Amino acid sequence: MSAQSAGRFGIVGSGWRSEFFLRLARQLPERMSVSGVVTRTAERGAEVEARWGVPTFRTVAEMLAAGRPEFVIPSVPWPVTPDVTRELVKHDMPVLAETPPAPDLDGLRDLWSAVGSSGLVQVAEQYLLMPGHAARLALLREGVIGRVTSVQMSSTHLYHAVSVIRHMLGAGFEDVTVNARSFTAPLADPLTPAGWTGDATPRDAATTIATLEFSGGGMGLYDFTDNQWWNPLRSRRIVIRGSLGELVDDRLVRLADPSTPVESHLIRRQTGIDLNLEGFELDHISVDGRVVYRNDFKGGRFSEDDLAVVALLDRMTAWCRGRGPEPYPLAEGCQDHLISLAIGESIETGGPVTTAREAWAG
Repeated sequence: MSAQSAGRFGIVGSGWRSEFFLRLARQLPERMSVSGVVTRTAERGAEVEARWGVPTFRTVAEMLAAGRPEFVIPSVPWPVTPDVTRELVKHDMPVLAETPPAPDLDGLRDLWSAVGSSGLVQVAEQYLLMPGHAARLALLREGVIGRVTSVQMSSTHLYHAVSVIRHMLGAGFEDVTVNARSFTAPLADPLTPAGWTGDATPRDAATTIATLEFSGGGMGLYDFTDNQWWNPLRSRRIVIRGSLGELVDDRLVRLADPSTPVESHLIRRQTGIDLNLEGFELDHISVDGRVVYRNDFKGGRFSEDDLAVVALLDRMTAWCRGRGPEPYPLAEGCQDHLISLAIGESIETGGPVTTAREAWAG
């Protein structure tokens, strides 16, 4: 995009997550800009204006009247997200709702009933756009390991993990039978979102293990330990198995012919190392000399999570302009959270839980 066609979005909320979007827009002004932020108080609004240099408003209507953006992100607590989403849809405004789009099953059903038919609501589910996952998904869609039969993921929590598992399997909205258990063990937790704690004392941490059996075929294994996102003592891994091979993290094994298994690796070209002076960032990911993921946002020096969020914002802009597909429809976000809620229910009941086919599956 040129500077004249930079995407323009508004934000409702001024908490920790909203600052991600403000920061990314500041780093890529030629690609995106923030039209305004809705804050609850004038005092908080003044803080946002001073730090980020964007106008703030007390209501959605005021923000839209001042300069209508292409879409709005409700970056608010879970229980508030459905209310803000409904309000924005009433203004005929495209919405990029944070995950999950509603806190519980009744909330999902109510939200879908209210806005599902509008076609205006997308969900800010970025994990499939993270470079590693995007490269893996591209290979799977080429059929390099045949039909994908199982995905084992130990990385992130609940609906995010479900999203990756579902799409790597190519699963849709079929019923899913969930068996989940939670186990507790001591674990040091030296790093949190607030920073290094300076404390290496092991404390009880829960690990949740769940199997997801999709009625259309395929199995997911969910494995998550409390604070696994931050804790450097717990790694992240993904195992994707298919009828002709498997992908384990960045290692690919498949059949070249009926008697020849071959091994390849996903190779990251990372600039800024040693005497490379291009700037420190990911350039691309290749397999056997063929690029399967390319960083389209070079110059921002983004982390891989930031690259995923920037790509999501870029796709949202393209969709709003009629130049691209839906980034992540509300129905997908509802299905992800439906399955994540079943994980919690299975832990509570101690038995299997099978999801029902909901209205958004139509």
